[in-house]
Amino acid sequence: MSFVEYGDTIKDGDTAIVFLGHESMFPVKVQHGGVTQTKYGVIRHSTDLIGKKYGSKVTCSKGGWVFILHPTPELWTVNLPHRTQILYSTDISVITMMLELKPGSIVCESGTGSGSLSHALIRTVAPTGHLYTVEFHQQRAEKAKEEFREHGVEHLVTVTNQDVCKNGFGVSGIADAVFLDIPSPWEAIGHAKSALKAEGGRICSFSPCIEQVQRTCLAMEEYGFTEINTLEILLRVYNVRTISLQIPDLGKAAEDNSSAGFDSSNPSNQGSPGTNLQQGTVQFKSGVPLKEMVLWAT
Repeated sequence: MSFVEYGDTIKDGDTAIVFLGHESMFPVKVQHGGVTQTKYGVIRHSTDLIGKKYGSKVTCSKGGWVFILHPTPELWTVNLPHRTQILYSTDISVITMMLELKPGSIVCESGTGSGSLSHALIRTVAPTGHLYTVEFHQQRAEKAKEEFREHGVEHLVTVTNQDVCKNGFGVSGIADAVFLDIPSPWEAIGHAKSALKAEGGRICSFSPCIEQVQRTCLAMEEYGFTEINTLEILLRVYNVRTISLQIPDLGKAAEDNSSAGFDSSNPSNQGSPGTNLQQGTVQFKSGVPLKEMVLWAT
C-alpha cells in the first residue's frame, strides 16, 4: 500500500479507511489477528480485510456493513490524528496550483505539523520529485517519519528536526518551491531564498493574521522577490431549497377591468407595456394548495 500508488487488495500492514458514512470514517492499520470495533459490530482483520479488494463492502458482526477504502491524501486530511492545526483540501488545492507543482518538482516545507499538506505535496511531485520538510518539534518530526514509512512514501520525503528560522532547510539552490507555515515566516525568507533555484522559484507563506502577512511581504521585498500578492480563500456552501407560495386569486373583476382599460386599437394606449398598469389589491383564496410560483413585471 502506498499513498501515491494504488493497490487492489488489502495487505497486512496497510493503512485503510473504514467508511461508515460521509460524516463518519476513520483510519485503521490492518494486522493479522487484529480487530476493529464499530457501531455496527466487530471487523476481524484476518478474515474480513486481508486479501479483500479496496472498496469492498464488509459485513460486521452485528449485521451492519462498512466500506474499506484505499487511503488518499484527501481522505487522510479528514481522518489523520491531529498533532497541530492542519490545512484542508480547499487551501491545499490553491497552494499546489500557485506553487506550480508537478511530478519531478523539488519542494521545501516548514513546518511538517500533522502531515496533511505533506501527503498532498508528495503525491503531486511523485514519482521523481522530492519533499524536504522541516519540523521544529522533535516528537512531531519522529511521528511524521513513522507515518511516511508506514504509508510507503519515505523515499519521496526527507524530514529534518531543526529550527528553519536559524538553520534553514538543509538544501541550497535546488528547490522549485518553498512553503512556510510557521509563526514568524519573515525570519525564514532568507533561508527560503537560499533553498530556491537561481531562477523561476516560487514561495508561499500561510498565515492566519494580517500582521504576519504584512511583515512577510516586507521581508520578501527586501530579499528581491517580485510579483507578491495576498490571497484569502473562503469556502462558501450554497444551500439550494424550494420555496412554495400560494397562488393569488386575481378574480374575474380584475380580468374584466384589465380588458376594458386597454384597447390595442387606441393609439393613446400603444407604447410601453407598463403604461396601463392599475393599482389594486391582490387577495388569496384560503385552502389553495401550495405551488411553486414566479412573479415578474415587464
